[in-house]
Amino acid sequence: MQKHAEGVTFEEEAPKITKYQWQTLWASMIGYAMDGLDMMILAFTMPLIIAFYGINAAEAGSLSTITLLGAVIGGLVFGVMADKYGRVRVFTWTILIFSVFTGLCAFAPNMETFALFRFLAGLGLGGEFGIGMTLVSEAWHSKYRARATAFVATGFQFGTVLATLTVLFLAPKFGWQGVFLAGVLPAIFAYWSRRNLEEPDVWKKLKSENKNKVAIGKLFSSTKTKKATIGLIIATSVQNFGFYGIMTWMPTMLAMELGLSLNGTTVWTVITIVGMLIGVMVFGFLCDKIGRKPSYIMFLVAASAIVWIYFQQTSITSLLILAGFLGFFVNGMMGGYGALLAEHYPTEVRSTAENVIFNIGRGIAGFAPLIIGYLSLAHSLSYALGLISGVYLLSALAFIFLIPETKGVELE
Repeated sequence: MQKHAEGVTFEEEAPKITKYQWQTLWASMIGYAMDGLDMMILAFTMPLIIAFYGINAAEAGSLSTITLLGAVIGGLVFGVMADKYGRVRVFTWTILIFSVFTGLCAFAPNMETFALFRFLAGLGLGGEFGIGMTLVSEAWHSKYRARATAFVATGFQFGTVLATLTVLFLAPKFGWQGVFLAGVLPAIFAYWSRRNLEEPDVWKKLKSENKNKVAIGKLFSSTKTKKATIGLIIATSVQNFGFYGIMTWMPTMLAMELGLSLNGTTVWTVITIVGMLIGVMVFGFLCDKIGRKPSYIMFLVAASAIVWIYFQQTSITSLLILAGFLGFFVNGMMGGYGALLAEHYPTEVRSTAENVIFNIGRGIAGFAPLIIGYLSLAHSLSYALGLISGVYLLSALAFIFLIPETKGVELE
């Protein structure tokens, strides 16, 4: 609990939420929604893309991997640039890059060109999470920080819903190409939402003192910081590995192994996303109330259990009923990462840290669709997906031994 002058705690004097804080939240949430939209239109149209280019499951899985590798590079580059040139300015550049190359995917004549456009779209996508979370973390008071970043994290789920509806209504008439073209429109709206935003005061102060220099070495400046950085990379790798592995291949598994129609996989997606939305908001609340470490350890153990149980099921009814619980625990933890990453590093390196750590994790996790695709060639998709259960326990160990508690800290 934070203390101020005369022993008054911040809970007693927390300021009112301002218009600017809401603006940063909405702009960041919409940007992260583009992340969810992009990845899930690829997942939902994968069977159509496989048929169009005549590729196998492993090659199809590589398209997700290539996109995520682009996001890693984009995250590294744009994260550093946001610390040096400003969060809002670079945030605007990233969405423009994303929108251009997402639209161009619709015109790719072969898989190689499609993969190139996916990589370039990933560059823009890579900056969205870290810069948006940095912006919100710096604008919001510590009392509400985890809840505010959790609200941003729900944007991914809304993007997934938008992807579901886009595929459902456009794919039958315009094919997967029409789906990718439609994906440009929300990106334009995201650009509009941040056009008049100002930089946060903490960054403007840093710039006025001419201290906004590239400082990536601060991620490893002490033994404590090194341990935290390594632990956070493990945690973000696990988070992304589980999410992208399951969400990329689950619709295909339901269609190929259980014979579900597009409408059937849509029902599964909706139930899962509702579980995710509830999980993210509950997790953000828990982080602000009981702390970051206990919240993560509790959810990680539960996620390991539910994934193992889930992929033992062979009944469509069971899979649909348990889908909400799967989404709740597997993706609820995204509600804490924005605040968690921001609280470990000073302002001059905060955007770099958010993007470097999260996108290294996303890059490592980018191999999940590829690994699962290869495993499914010798086994079933459900078998391959069930193996994800074990990685959550690795993340729990990172929180126990490497990542310190940061609940209530003021940003430096």
